[in-house]
Amino acid sequence: MIEINAVYVIVARELKKFFRERSRLFSSIARPLLWLFIVGAGLSKLVTGDRDIPYIQFIFPGIIGMTILFSSIFSSISIIWDREFGFMKEILVAPVSRISIIIGKALSGTFVSILQVIIILALYPFIGFKLSFLQVIGAIVISLLLSFCISSLGIVIASFYESYESFSVIMNFIIMPMFFLSGAMYPVKLLPEVLRLVSKLNPLTYGIDALKYTLLPISEKDMGPDFSFLTDLIFIIVSSIIFVFISSKIFERRK
Repeated sequence: MIEINAVYVIVARELKKFFRERSRLFSSIARPLLWLFIVGAGLSKLVTGDRDIPYIQFIFPGIIGMTILFSSIFSSISIIWDREFGFMKEILVAPVSRISIIIGKALSGTFVSILQVIIILALYPFIGFKLSFLQVIGAIVISLLLSFCISSLGIVIASFYESYESFSVIMNFIIMPMFFLSGAMYPVKLLPEVLRLVSKLNPLTYGIDALKYTLLPISEKDMGPDFSFLTDLIFIIVSSIIFVFISSKIFERRK
């Protein structure tokens, strides 16, 4: 019971911080909107090929993936913030397992991401999508799994850094490559062989691929999913377990 309470306290604390910072929500929503309606609309005039749907609809799953990527990873910055102000030390000396701390932090990032994903999903009528209720629910479930995975990855990375500035710098060398090598803007199968191999190690690739299965029409073959739906789910779940395990070991050494 104490482990569940620890997870609840950590999640509740992060959600309260998020809702108090309304500017954070607006800024996080502005980025995907710019990519969807400006970049996507612009590229749709340039991208040619035999497609069953407009390009702006093709990148819609990728824009959801972008929302998850930025929100989930940057939510892990709170670890550095908590370390600087002593809150992390109080958590680490509490009689709870490191796994509970990691799961609490990852779930807080997951819930924050899902709130933003739901807002982006609500825009689907404006780009000509016709989604059923089950498709929307399926996209939310996949987003939950992917958000937890990316949040766990962010915790692993944040565990190695002591200052907010150093973490921010390294994020710029991780987030954008992860996004562009995820199949969000173009199919992974169109990448050069070397980049294709790197993409297959990227958990975001499989999350966006699973979202394509859920949101894109089945007839969209040439620019549709790159892997099987089962492969996508297995990779996301296994990656989440690995990231949580690594994070717990890192936190164990810091006690």
